[in-house]
This record gives sequence, C-alpha cells and structure tokens, in this order.
Amino acid sequence: MQLAIAQLSAHLSKGLRSLYTLHGDEPLQQQEAADAIRAAARAQGYLDRSSFTVSGAHFDWSEVLAAGGSMSLFAERQIVEIRIPSGKPGKEGSPALQQLAQAAVGNDSTLTLVMLPRLDKATRSGAWFTALEQHGVAVAADPIERQALPQWIAQRLQQQGQRVAAGEEGQRTLQFFADRVEGNLLAAHQEVQKLGLLYGPGELSAAQVEGAVLNVARYDVFKLSEAVLSGRAARVQRMLDGLRAEGEAEVLVHYTLAEDIRALKRVHDAVCAGRPLPMALREQRVWGPRERLFERIVPRLVARELAALLQAAHLVDGLVKGLKQADWPTDNWQALQRLAMMLCAVCRT
Repeated sequence: MQLAIAQLSAHLSKGLRSLYTLHGDEPLQQQEAADAIRAAARAQGYLDRSSFTVSGAHFDWSEVLAAGGSMSLFAERQIVEIRIPSGKPGKEGSPALQQLAQAAVGNDSTLTLVMLPRLDKATRSGAWFTALEQHGVAVAADPIERQALPQWIAQRLQQQGQRVAAGEEGQRTLQFFADRVEGNLLAAHQEVQKLGLLYGPGELSAAQVEGAVLNVARYDVFKLSEAVLSGRAARVQRMLDGLRAEGEAEVLVHYTLAEDIRALKRVHDAVCAGRPLPMALREQRVWGPRERLFERIVPRLVARELAALLQAAHLVDGLVKGLKQADWPTDNWQALQRLAMMLCAVCRT
C-alpha cells in the first residue's frame, strides 16, 4: 500500500498496520513521519523498541529476524526499527526483508518500521521492496518543491498560531521566506520555530520575517536546470550565487546547462523530422518535471536560437577548462551566468 505523507496522520487515526516503510531524501519529512508512527504505536501499547542499522554487506540479519519473531521481555508489544542508509539491503537482506514482510501479516505484537533513503525505480521494483509495499504501508518522504514551499511555510506558521498578512503582501512575505530556505527543509522548520519564539501567536509583519529569517537556502544543479528551463531569471541568479558560495564544481554546472541545451536540440530536431513530441521526449529520456517544461519550450524554439546556445555552451566549456575566449568574461562563474541567462531567455519567451 502506498501512502502520501500528507495522508499519514489520517491513516494513523484509523488504526495501525504492522509494517511501515519510509523512503525518501527529505530527513525532516521522514523523521516526523517516524515520530508520528512511534507515537501512535505507544498509544496502542507498543512500549518496547529495538533498533538496527544495516551497516554493510556483512550485516547479521539473523538478529533482526530474531527480534521480529520474538516476544518482548518488557512489554506485550514491541517496535522493531530497521535503518538501511545505503538503500541496499544486500544479498542476505533481500530475503530477510521479504520474510519480515510476510511475517507482519496479522501480527499485532510487533510493529516493524523500515527507513530508507530515496530509491530509484529499479530498486522500488525489486522483490524486497515490493514485499514491503504489498504487506505493509510505504510512505515516500520527498522534498517540498519550490512552488509548494510558501504554502508549507504558511501551514507550519498556522500550527503555532501565526500567520502573515492577507493578500499580495502576505504572498510576498512567504515568497521571501521560501527564497531564504529553499532546499533546506530542516532549516526552514527551525526558522519557523524561531519566529514562534520571537513573536508569539498572531500576525507577522514582513519586517519581522525579513529581520528574523536567515539565508539558509541550499541548491543543487538539478534544481538549477528546472529554474533555467522555467525561465525564472531571478531565481537562477540566486541559485548560481548559492552554488558558487557552496563551492560547487564549475564543470558540473556547465555540464548541466549544456546537457539541457543538447537535449532541447535533439528533441527539436526530432520534431522537425516529423516525430510526435511525446515520442521524441521518450526517445531522449526526458520525463518528470523536465518533460512538462520541454513540452512548453520545444514548440516555440527556432534553429537559430539553438545554434547560438550550442556555440555558447562550447565556448564556456573551454572557459571552465582554462581557455580564454574573446568577448566572454574571464571569470568562470560570470561566463556560466551569461550562458544560463541566454538559455533562460529562450525558455521564457
């Protein structure tokens, strides 16, 4: 059974299952989900708790199986937690997890909680994860995307009795807040809590939020790609500044931008050759958020723009590798900014 993290609270209020699997790369979401499951379990008499961390290929799964199959010495019901930081249970772990999943059916004395990082599609299709999903509840702890972050912040403020002004002023305040904490949900949570300590319940002014919320945003090159393809120049500039401050490799930033340009060129050429756009996107392995962005951009592209972008990407490739180029900035990050803004302008039109 798959469950969205927003549905977990309602699910727990109706009763517990014997097996839960939390997976995803957002630590705050996963920690809060685990805490909610533990609290619901304690309320139903699961008072003892055993925890195991799978540290490598030589981990002894017999201890986990023994814990899951034994009665607690101190309580009638127990929680058995299994953390797999690598997301790879190994050769012995796969059958062990399948055995635990099958044993969870109808077992009201042991609640098993499995915690995993973000898993790729192939791993989620594997026998061990399929067994966990079929015999229990799987909850994905995914990051809050940028467009959903202002609403998430507003909900967190509401939980502690606070709110921003209504209308456009409040939206600007939430957007400011989101810009400061993007990509760092744990820090966003802490900044919300700080506002609760500083000002107490009631309406927060823009000045209060702007004066209190630190710039703790964290960016990665994959989110940069989405921002550029969305044509959001101001956000692209913030992300480039953040990546530079964090010491991101210039060649990786260039590769991300150049790969987007090459992918747009390949899809555009395929469409011009008579391929339907959905087929061209599948053939070029463009899916997810990028697929929706490409669907908007490709029909408006012209060959002249793509040729200029490809030439610019070629020149910047030389720049970040130490070559000088006439009429281009000598600073690598300034050159990357120019390339990003050229692509951003094409995607925005």
